[in-house]
Amino acid sequence: MTPSTTTTTTINHFINGAETPGEGDRTQPVYNPATGQVTAELRLANRADLDATVSAAKAASEKWGDISLAKRTAVLFKFRELVASHVDELAALVTAEHGKVISDAKGEIGRGLEVVEFACGIPQLLKGEYSDQVSTGIDVFSFREPLGVVAGITPFNFPVMVPLWMAPMAIATGNAFILKPSERDPSASLLLARLWKQAGLPDGVFQVLHGDKETVGGLLTHPDVDGISFVGSTPIAQYVHETATKHGKRVQALGGAKNHAIILPDADLDNAADHLAAAAFGSAGERCMAISVAVAVGDAADLLVKKVEDRALAVKVKNGTEPDAEMGPVITPASKERIVRIVTEAEAAGAAMVVDGRDLVVPGHEEGFWVGPTVIDHVKTGMSAYTEEIFGPVLVVVRVNDLEEGIKLINANPYGNGTAIFTSSGAAARKFQRAVTVGMVGINVPLPVPVAYHSFGGWKASLFGDKHIYGPEGVSFYTRGKVVTSRWPEATHASGASYNFPSHADDHAVRHDGIAEGLPDHLAGGEDAVPGRADDGTEGRTHRD
Repeated sequence: MTPSTTTTTTINHFINGAETPGEGDRTQPVYNPATGQVTAELRLANRADLDATVSAAKAASEKWGDISLAKRTAVLFKFRELVASHVDELAALVTAEHGKVISDAKGEIGRGLEVVEFACGIPQLLKGEYSDQVSTGIDVFSFREPLGVVAGITPFNFPVMVPLWMAPMAIATGNAFILKPSERDPSASLLLARLWKQAGLPDGVFQVLHGDKETVGGLLTHPDVDGISFVGSTPIAQYVHETATKHGKRVQALGGAKNHAIILPDADLDNAADHLAAAAFGSAGERCMAISVAVAVGDAADLLVKKVEDRALAVKVKNGTEPDAEMGPVITPASKERIVRIVTEAEAAGAAMVVDGRDLVVPGHEEGFWVGPTVIDHVKTGMSAYTEEIFGPVLVVVRVNDLEEGIKLINANPYGNGTAIFTSSGAAARKFQRAVTVGMVGINVPLPVPVAYHSFGGWKASLFGDKHIYGPEGVSFYTRGKVVTSRWPEATHASGASYNFPSHADDHAVRHDGIAEGLPDHLAGGEDAVPGRADDGTEGRTHRD
């Protein structure tokens, strides 16, 4: 397939408060997946562009980290209002370059805005802890400081939402943020950059640097980058984590998924089928939380498959700009070829093709990258349709005898991002939620993406690093703790140094004679207590004070 070409525009970087072509001379085409046409040329960064971006971020972070929380919050509130007023424009950019339908594009912007709203509460989120009088005249308090310069490497499937999962949290906590968006759909990131600037964010605090693996490698190893957030496939997530941590950086790297939904015979099968179809075929299945495996238990299987088949055949696959479109194209010709290959391998291995979307043609868009909703029954765990992350509009059905077998199937899978159960049994749901080794669980909810004040992240091969994204763990990831032990002695008692290892426990230690050490003897109640004189000969205090 050779995509056709129309008049193109150039997509630049956003460095230190301004759009710029940069120094690099390499470019990459950007396509409209619905038409197959090249719509833009993307400028790719070289090393000089990377160094300039990091240098600007480092300088900006030193000032931004000292800005008051009130002023940071004012910028965040303004940014939130600007994004909300530009939803239509952002959604149009997403649909033009990603292909998802307009309503879905608006939905991802809404979920991103939830994180911006959570970040607006940063004064409360950064409150530290204070312990008064931990020892005589000594107080201890803790607070969190920004890392400095952090970078976000984001995927093509959510060109607005995932950057909004990262940047508001990083910026609210006082960091400078460098966004390296996907090369497939980069335009929305530039509009976000303009909105940040319009909101009053200082130059260099939010920047956009376009690039390929050369730019990614530079960010992972640059000595002035302190943290990396990544969302993408598992092999790349593992590489990002290993490389960046080797270079001393804090890393959260979210990988791929193979999300299962168990359907029990007692479930409302119409409700389950509705949600399975939406979760499998929405956004053409290009979601890390998409349901790609339906685990049909016992007698539920035959009727469930028929209901899902009916819904798959009814999905309106069109250009995402059409008002009644329910599903758009996949992102690239290579994605289409991979999806078709996996489906063909399943058919050759003996799986039953219930709905076959391999040969879908959308009239008027024959050069687009189309794959229709596909349902495959009787899939075995050794087939590539089960073992590989398809990332397309394909739902495979695996049949099991009971809930226990279904749980074992899920737990044996190397991924652990999301899962769901459809049932009317509270006991079965509770057993499921406690037994599965998966990070996000839905009970009669197919896409259990946490709200902004919880955190998003999986287990096993779906996450590298120990911090999930956004929410409370996002605050923790973008900051580091500092504890201060403070003492302000009166001028007449300025000494008190000791060669012993400091221990606040000394204030309530007990001597062999039962007198509490660390207190003057006349207060401790010893029989030899002398007011104003400690037992080591110093006036009015012990060496442990």
